[in-house]
Amino acid sequence: MSSHHFVKEQQEPALLILTLEGWDLATLHSLLEWVPTIIVSQETVFKMLSLGIKVDIILADTDFQKENDVLLEEQFPVKFVTAGGSRYMEAGLEYLVQSGHHAVNILAYDPFDADKLTPYLPLLDIVFFKNGLRYCPANKGLIQKWLPKSEIKLHGKEGQKIRHETRNSTTWILLKSVDHLHVAEGLHGFKSEQLFWLGTSI
Repeated sequence: MSSHHFVKEQQEPALLILTLEGWDLATLHSLLEWVPTIIVSQETVFKMLSLGIKVDIILADTDFQKENDVLLEEQFPVKFVTAGGSRYMEAGLEYLVQSGHHAVNILAYDPFDADKLTPYLPLLDIVFFKNGLRYCPANKGLIQKWLPKSEIKLHGKEGQKIRHETRNSTTWILLKSVDHLHVAEGLHGFKSEQLFWLGTSI
């Protein structure tokens, strides 16, 4: 896990680590299995290095870069990408688009800020994690998944209508920006005229 610098072809989802809160080590290790490109914020870089994880990109403001330029040698071939004003998410996603990546997993991200991800969805397949849930977008207002018996979350616009279909029933949900839903094991379909996010257990 600590040394993964062979040639990468951007086939696997990159891993963007924005914060140290809202995720656990088991989730991190599961995402590292496919040897992704690893992008970290200046707030998370030293924790990642302490875990023996070799990072590829550090998102940092110019002051951090000047104070920690030794990292460029110690962690070669790591690179800095400038992210002023704590714009780590935007800088990370813009880097991934420009470098030809097609998908990214984000640790962690607040689903109440999911609107900020919308401009990037035509360019990247984005999945984010928060407090034991994995959030996938219903890009064209439609998502189908086989789910275990569990509680899920739906995030979208206040008042947004989502049709929930199972083999046995069809119900309509009028969103309160976020809704908790208990589901039985089986295939579930969710459809709306607008983008929404589905949060399921990891």
